[in-house]
Amino acid sequence: MKRPKVAVLVLGLVPLAAASFVPDDGAQSTVTYGQVSGTFHAYCTSCHSGANPSGGLDLSSAAGIKKGGFDGAVIVPGKPEASLLVKRIKGLEGMPQMPMGFNPLDAATIKSIEDWIRSGAKFDAGAATKHWAYVAPERPPVPKTSDDAWVRNPIDAFVLARLDKEGLKPSPQADKATLVRRLYLDLVGLPPTIDQMEAYLADTKPGAYERLVDKLLSSPHFGERQAIGWLDLARYADTNGYEADRRRTMWPYRDWVIKAFNDDMPFDEFTIDQIAGDMLPNATRDQLIATGFNRNTMYNEEGGVDRGEQRWLTMVDRVGTTATVWLGTTLACAQCHDHKYDPFTNEEFYKFLAFFDNCEEPTMSVLDPVTQRQVKALNARVSQLEKALIGIKQDTPAYKAVQAALAEVRAEASALSGETTLIFKESETYPPKTPMRIKGTYTNPGKTVTADTPSVLPPIPAGEKKNRLGLARWLVSRDNPLTARVVVNRMWQQYFGTGLVKTSGDFGTMGERPSHPDLLDWLAVEFMDSGWDMKHMHKLIVMSSTYRQASTATKELIARDPDNRLLARGARERLPAELIRDNALVAAGLLSDKMGGPSVFPDQPDGVWKLPYNDDHWVDSTGDDLYRRGIYTFWRRSAPYPSFINFDAISREGCTVKREETDTPLQALTLMNDEAFQRAARGLAQRMMEASGEIGQRIENGFRR
Repeated sequence: MKRPKVAVLVLGLVPLAAASFVPDDGAQSTVTYGQVSGTFHAYCTSCHSGANPSGGLDLSSAAGIKKGGFDGAVIVPGKPEASLLVKRIKGLEGMPQMPMGFNPLDAATIKSIEDWIRSGAKFDAGAATKHWAYVAPERPPVPKTSDDAWVRNPIDAFVLARLDKEGLKPSPQADKATLVRRLYLDLVGLPPTIDQMEAYLADTKPGAYERLVDKLLSSPHFGERQAIGWLDLARYADTNGYEADRRRTMWPYRDWVIKAFNDDMPFDEFTIDQIAGDMLPNATRDQLIATGFNRNTMYNEEGGVDRGEQRWLTMVDRVGTTATVWLGTTLACAQCHDHKYDPFTNEEFYKFLAFFDNCEEPTMSVLDPVTQRQVKALNARVSQLEKALIGIKQDTPAYKAVQAALAEVRAEASALSGETTLIFKESETYPPKTPMRIKGTYTNPGKTVTADTPSVLPPIPAGEKKNRLGLARWLVSRDNPLTARVVVNRMWQQYFGTGLVKTSGDFGTMGERPSHPDLLDWLAVEFMDSGWDMKHMHKLIVMSSTYRQASTATKELIARDPDNRLLARGARERLPAELIRDNALVAAGLLSDKMGGPSVFPDQPDGVWKLPYNDDHWVDSTGDDLYRRGIYTFWRRSAPYPSFINFDAISREGCTVKREETDTPLQALTLMNDEAFQRAARGLAQRMMEASGEIGQRIENGFRR
């Protein structure tokens, strides 16, 4: 159940009609055998395959499908309505609906099978049947629409063209107060203050909306808002995970991500620095910190762990994460065998893994500006005490006292200076190689393979070595058909709750086809043509009429398109967990605007960190650190911050492309009883009491905050 973008959870029940939405195939209407065979493998071959398939029908191969079963042919090329296969999956003519004993196939999946049969049920392979996502995007022409006045940019033209096709109209524009709040929450993750709201409402000059967008895109809070989703992808945390779950120093990587978004670092550079920043000429400190992306893997310190196997498991994680984040591909499925649905072989999985088997995993000293000043002051104190010792007679109480003080200050300076963060470093061996692991088992090595990319995708650009740097540049090559599509799809998901491809982590044959394929390709090409400019794409989306629509909907529209895939209204989404707390602190006037530095420890219920294998303790921060933004909260994998988990944050043990969204009583109880929200409630009450005017005006003041 989708929720409005509000900082307070309102519990309720809304009946939802069954979805009738079917993705638009647009110019890519030909469904290939590769696509429908993935459906058969997923839903049918558990019964319809092998030596004695059910009903004599083997759906695991083209030969079996052509042969049919005991009842004869199951497909009539060109005639889905006459095909037994379609009749059975629809449950027509009084026959049991397939798959037997399981939920029926959804409308989009059935339509794809019908379209394949309608187009001739061809089994031929080759370029003509290549899955849409593996074909490089080209910029499609902007379509003509029924309402040129509504179209502010090409996004609107593609959306309105689909609405025209469906016989629908877009919703009216949201009112100014709603739009300013929506922009603040989406772009910086914080609500506008009363003064900011009134300033915008009073600005009647042309271009007021765009000026506000530009202001928010240039805010340092923009990077904090954008980093939340990326840290989920990067599986960022402040601990190693597993049983011991000891602390690690990874906040420099988190700060690098925030700064990269604020600086509008081009996405190709953003990619290369994280995958292979250490391999760039004269790599900077920031580029080395960026390689922490691949050090965010969990690390098992349990006694008896095979260190070689543990390292191998981190490489397996890096393969799966890299493929998910940049390629929207479930390459991890090929660890033990060839991918069952997509054209990736078991051997190609290990060729991809070889890129990461050529790496050393060192640490690097990290001193933030505050710590640098502390260390400088401590070293100055050391010098003072050393000079003081010269003038004191040895073996006297005074000498021993100064000596003890000197040892204490030296130890403190050493402890601060010794803090390190995790980075990557390439070994000198070339080309990178790794042994395959038979059936995905570390203790069962097979033949050795050399690093390379999957053959279904274009090769690494000419002149590039087949190493991590070559891999990074391949990911953001113009020839790579996936990366730009995957990234703009996640941007779209952020603003509308669902990507143009609903399965944002799977662009393969088992993923959902795009709702607006031409719009997806237009955005992907625009992203690359802009120089991979992320802020440009964010601005393009929020400047559109599509984004500015009111989120209210008629009963008819909810029945027709309950998930808003056709985009005939504005999105209604609950804020991410971190932002729910941030918004409460803003309303209370408590939020600290301090950025960066070591993670902090705000109020947390007692007992959460009573860990059986670790004597680490949560000690509440003091001062402003109690009220820092949620993105700076210490993230323990085995015991994440409780209120965040209650609002569907994740442990970050692995890469997550989209958080699940739930409604539970625990959320209401958190807002009522959690000490952080109690503090916020007291703070808001105090501000209302201090406001001028009668009681009604004070209540209004609190509501507006």
